Amino acid sequence: MNLEYEEKYHQIEENYWWFQARRDMVFRLIQDLKLPKTAAILEIGCSGGPLLQRLTRTGYSDLTGIDVSETGIAVAQQRGIANVSCMDGAHLDFPDASFDLVIASDVLEHIQDEAQALREWTRVLRPGGQLLVFVPAFSFLWGKHDVVNQHFRRYTAAQLAAGLSRAGLRVQRRSYWNVGLFFPTAAVRLLKRLRPAPVATPEEPLQDDFFATPPLLNSVLRGFITAENRLLRLLNAPVGVSVFALARKSPAA
Repeated sequence: MNLEYEEKYHQIEENYWWFQARRDMVFRLIQDLKLPKTAAILEIGCSGGPLLQRLTRTGYSDLTGIDVSETGIAVAQQRGIANVSCMDGAHLDFPDASFDLVIASDVLEHIQDEAQALREWTRVLRPGGQLLVFVPAFSFLWGKHDVVNQHFRRYTAAQLAAGLSRAGLRVQRRSYWNVGLFFPTAAVRLLKRLRPAPVATPEEPLQDDFFATPPLLNSVLRGFITAENRLLRLLNAPVGVSVFALARKSPAA
């Protein structure tokens, strides 16, 4: 990720509506798994650790976080989060069968060798362990946000499921996320393609999609998406700005 935006994300990830709403969905999905509080959980791409903090407050005791960003890990450590370290998500320094659950939210699209990353994530899962993955959805939504964030790809639900299956996992669930903003996002990005692409300069670099939001708007957007999250616990969505999948390693592995 561009270092300028990496610093920005660490500053806004705790309170910005999009990050809050995605963490809410991830947390709900974890709760639905009904894992014991002693389950070994790894978060790949933990950044400054806000999800790990919430899991700790909920009583989960065996938590590990990694991130490729030294800055992100430093922020997590400053927040008092234990057992976090700087590590490449495609080359994990953990023994085989170390974790009951691996979480990777918006990580896979940053890794060029998708197959290598998914093999590693599968390797460190215990037999019967589960992998929860979130990624950006639909190639036609590709825009400057992807360029700034150094993404390699966006996914359909079928493409994500196929990658998990090739890694030897059994896909239990797949769905899109952030449905309510899908159509406005698609309209904006498609309309921008009709205009000449802006040229980034030192004085006017390309911008990402995380625009400043006043507190009231931040609360409204967060509330809108978290309300949608409650519905997504019960059903799978056909479209969305992101896509997620839950997959399990064979108990006999």
